[in-house]
Amino acid sequence: MSSTVQQAREALGARLREIRKDANLTGRALADACTWHFTKVSKIEHGTQNPSEDDLRGWCQACQAEDQVADLIATARAIESMYVEWHRLMRTGFKHRQASTVPLYERTTLFRGYEEHVMPGLFHTAEYAAAIFRFWAEFLDVPSDIDEAVAARLERQRVLYSGDRQFKFVLEEQALRTRVGDADVMAGQLDRLLAVMSLPRVSVGIIPSTGVRHTLTQGGFWIFDDDRVQVEGVSAGIEITQPREIKVYLNAFALLQRSAAYGEQARQLIARAMRDVE
Repeated sequence: MSSTVQQAREALGARLREIRKDANLTGRALADACTWHFTKVSKIEHGTQNPSEDDLRGWCQACQAEDQVADLIATARAIESMYVEWHRLMRTGFKHRQASTVPLYERTTLFRGYEEHVMPGLFHTAEYAAAIFRFWAEFLDVPSDIDEAVAARLERQRVLYSGDRQFKFVLEEQALRTRVGDADVMAGQLDRLLAVMSLPRVSVGIIPSTGVRHTLTQGGFWIFDDDRVQVEGVSAGIEITQPREIKVYLNAFALLQRSAAYGEQARQLIARAMRDVE
């Protein structure tokens, strides 16, 4: 389980603990009022057991805090939707995953993304995307609908050319050099990156591997406007909608931008990576 999801569960538990204490109830008294085993209250408050919606209603009724039920249920639903297991999601293939994100992409007006090792999907060539999908299909042992998934990913890229959207990305220099596919695939992808950087509503910064850093991070992430963050891991992804946590990612992204090279300096880093492709 992601540490972010666990932290959110613990935060919900702490909030429920405050409601119980405000009602001057002990954990055992609350459990008795709800006809639960006496350990259930402690497990919920420490984030080791998920409260059901009925649990939350019973908790608030016992504590005479019915006015907080709706908000608590909304918080619990958000926590449950934060964690997405890739193997379960990809069982029907990659095309569905690509298509399912189109509404989010179409309603977003400001994209901010940070990638450590690979290019952002919005910038992929067909060949680069195919190599990525082939790897994950084998790694996760899921259906290999490569051609359909690539077509869906390329179709999703039309947001780069429509509307008044802004795209701000920061890449580690390693993303230019991580070998995906063969030398021709990498050369084509780096050329594509240069072309995307020339678009008027696209900003791409590259953090030199030996440059001065203003922050350290642990994995790539995308921010959609100011209300949603997506973080992808090896086995699962998480979606963050809590304003307090989003603010942390916004601050991190601003520091990553300060660490990055732009314009001609960024293009030189790309040109150097292109020369090193064998």
